[in-house]
Parts: sequence; structure tokens; C-alpha cells
Amino acid sequence: MTIDPVADELRSLIKQTAEQVAYFQELGVSGIAVENVLTTEKPRQPRSERAVKWAATVPATSQRDSHHDRSTPSGVPAQVTPGIPGKPSLPSFPQDDFFGVVPQPVEISRSGESVEQIWADLRDCIRCPLHERRTHIVHTEGNLTARLMFVGEAPGADEDMQARPFVGRAGQLLTKIIESIGFKREEVLIGNINRCRPPGNRPPTPAEVAMCKPFLLREIASVRPQVIVVLGNTAMKNLLDVREGITKLRGIFQDYHGIKIMPTFHPAYLLRDPSKKRETWEDLKKVRSYLDSTAKPEN
Repeated sequence: MTIDPVADELRSLIKQTAEQVAYFQELGVSGIAVENVLTTEKPRQPRSERAVKWAATVPATSQRDSHHDRSTPSGVPAQVTPGIPGKPSLPSFPQDDFFGVVPQPVEISRSGESVEQIWADLRDCIRCPLHERRTHIVHTEGNLTARLMFVGEAPGADEDMQARPFVGRAGQLLTKIIESIGFKREEVLIGNINRCRPPGNRPPTPAEVAMCKPFLLREIASVRPQVIVVLGNTAMKNLLDVREGITKLRGIFQDYHGIKIMPTFHPAYLLRDPSKKRETWEDLKKVRSYLDSTAKPEN
């Protein structure tokens, strides 16, 4: 059977255009804005020519921050974590040795512990002052075999009351974003760096992050998603230990111990500045393309 590449490409363009229109309409972008996006969008290249070029900018973990990263990679000696007895930590990325050789960074291997075991270890956490005003601990939620994970900064008021991540206005927008790339909310994993709401929704302090982040890293090692979308400047800096801001790194895949990280804007920021929705859409299209390219064929 002969395949017409022109017809295939036309169908692909029509499908992409329909997806974009549906996405922007769902997010409340005006008809004029949608028209501008569609008229400025470059034609989509065939899949064979759309190889994704990852910009892997792996920063070296500083001695000051090396105790923040905890997980359970295989073959790495365990180091005691304050407040989490006996749990091993992620190794720091190695520096250039005397001969100028840079060893490959150790990847996060899938751990043997379950998410339920991690939560049991966390218990009714009182490791940092955030526990004093919280209503509930907000655990990670979703598919524990997910290929895609979303990570935010910390719970807000609605999340604190309902004990679920991303359920307020920003969470409703996140659900629409997830659906715009062909997933349902229950098919992905959603969590935060911190599990207790900071007073007044302020950013968590470095000490608060240091107490809570190890549990997230252990969840990542348990589930081992292919891609993590990190939402917003604070979450990105706390997860990746980088100094660059979200406007510089968003849309560029980062490599974090062997896992692809896509930084993008937080849904709460998009509610304040809807003009950034198009950039977020472009970031999420890259995520979907990568997941499509690595998907196992169905039997």
C-alpha cells in the first residue's frame, strides 16, 4: 500500500491545530489570541525530522546543598539523613578529577520501597515548623506507575483543607493542561516539594525544603517516572539546586540523575499572566513528543 506523505502531513497539521484551539479555549484565551498563535505557528515537521535535542545542563551539587538530595539509588553507600534514619542519600555529581575526567552521574534506580512505606516513615511529621499551622499533610497523588509527574512548590489553602495537591483554581487549570496533552489527571502523578502549607503561601525556607524534599526524592525513586514537569521558579530551584530562573530554563529539558525534567510556569502564575499560556503549551508539547517517542508499542 502506498502512503502519501503530503496527506499524512496535512492530517498531522489539522490535528495539531485542533488540539491548540481546544487547549486555548479551555484556558480562556480570546479568539484573537488563538488566531495569532495559529497564524504564527510554524508547520510541523514529519516525526522522522522532529528529533528532540535535549539541552542537558546538569549542575554540580555544591557541598552546601549536597545534604538536601535523598533517595535510594542502587550501588550507593547509605548516608544517614537527619530525621530519616537509615535512608540513603543521592550522591553529589562528581567534579573534574586530577586528570580532567568527568565520570557519568549516578542515575536514580527504581527503589524497592513502596510509596505507602515512605508515607509511613513520614508519619505525622513534625520535622519542621510548618506542622504547627497545617490542617493536613498533603501527599503526592495519582498513578504510582506513571510515566509523567508534576511537581509544585507547596500546598495552598484549598490543598491544606482537602489534603490533596492542586485542587484550587491553579489545580483546576493544571488539570486542563494535563488533559490538553492527552492525559487524564488520574493517569499522572502530582506532588509538591513540601507537604505542609507555609503561612500566607510564602515560599518554603531552605530548612523546610531540606526536611521535606528527601521524601519526594524517595517517591521518585519508587515510581521512576520518565518525565517530571516542575512547576514554577521556587519548585524548580529547590528540586534542581540551580541558580537560574524559570524564564531562562523553562522549555529546556534538564537531566536530573537520569530523569528528564521540564521546567515550566506554575498554573497560579498563568492565572495572573495569561499571556504565558502559549509558552507553557509549547513546553508541554515537548513533553508529549518525548513520551510519544519513548512509548512502547501496544501488542
